Amino acid sequence: MKKYFPSIHFFTLCALLIFATACNEAVKKDALKEKEHPKLIKTIGDPKYGNVQCILEDKAGNLWFGTTENGLYKFDGKIFSRYLVNDGLNSNNISCILEDKEGKIWIGTHAGLCIYNPSASIKKGDKLFTEIKIPLPKNLPLNKNEYYLNSHWVFNMMQAKNGKIWFATIDGVYIYDGKTFTHFPINKASGGFLSSNYNMERIFEDNAGNIWFGGRGNEGVYRYDGKTITNFKLEDLFQNGPKPKPHHWAWPQLQDKNGNIWFSNWGGVYRYNPSGLANKEVNPFTSFTKKDGLSGGVTKIIEDKNGNLWLGGDAGSGLSRYDGKSFTRFTKKDGLLNNSIWSILEDKNGNIWVGTRETGLYLFDGKSFITYSEYKE
Repeated sequence: MKKYFPSIHFFTLCALLIFATACNEAVKKDALKEKEHPKLIKTIGDPKYGNVQCILEDKAGNLWFGTTENGLYKFDGKIFSRYLVNDGLNSNNISCILEDKEGKIWIGTHAGLCIYNPSASIKKGDKLFTEIKIPLPKNLPLNKNEYYLNSHWVFNMMQAKNGKIWFATIDGVYIYDGKTFTHFPINKASGGFLSSNYNMERIFEDNAGNIWFGGRGNEGVYRYDGKTITNFKLEDLFQNGPKPKPHHWAWPQLQDKNGNIWFSNWGGVYRYNPSGLANKEVNPFTSFTKKDGLSGGVTKIIEDKNGNLWLGGDAGSGLSRYDGKSFTRFTKKDGLLNNSIWSILEDKNGNIWVGTRETGLYLFDGKSFITYSEYKE
């Protein structure tokens, strides 16, 4: 009988291998199921166009994603709900989102403003959004840009410490005190990129209560201290040479935990040290470009809970993380399939959400990027 043992062992080994392989495949399938998650579905427009332009996490923990072309999405952690013009929005092109101190969700679009009505009943035919008209001054210069002739684009919104909400629009800057809108002219500006009305595209309030403005077509950035407006010229990040000329614009982004204020444009970023003004011999602005390790131009900056800065740029500039000493770039090998970044947010759980062109949405879990978007015809 001994001569049959090798054959028995061989068949036993084969059976064990088949069983192990089957178990392994089952484990893989279970692992895939664990990774399955809802996605933001793009259905409008060419798949190669459109952005996830802005991201907000509200007080209830819902994530809001504003897109160009595909409207507004709300993610409650389980499903994505999409809202379009049929739901009461005045445009499917969303540029900014704000939750005010009262919990109201403001939506800035290419057509103006809307407010989300969470108590509205779709079954009763109620609209989920109410359009808010900003009354424009009678002497407001006409927008001469033919493409945006009938646009009332709201670029950016910010609620100040005193409760007033500031709006940067194609029709100028406005302040809302809870009852009325007031036009805030910035006459020292040299003119806007999309309008003849000295428009600003970004507004930011620092810890001291100063309001900062920036927009393409203007000379540098502007600071309003409650009484006067001061213009700060910036070094041209594109120009090489011993005497760089002033740059014509920058977007104010944030104030970090060390008190530095960060501005960005297509050339890179500027770090502004407010205390540097006390020493007139020291330039309070420090610039960072590709030569410093930055990927390229920057459209969005956030600071995470650990004090790292995340910087995203358009036109293939990609995403970089700055730890105060050096820049780390994230690419396709990390799971980030699109290198044109327009929005970044760190949620309450410490996850980093990134919105890109092609209506791309990605979640960074600390190790790699997971795709949360999909195109369907």
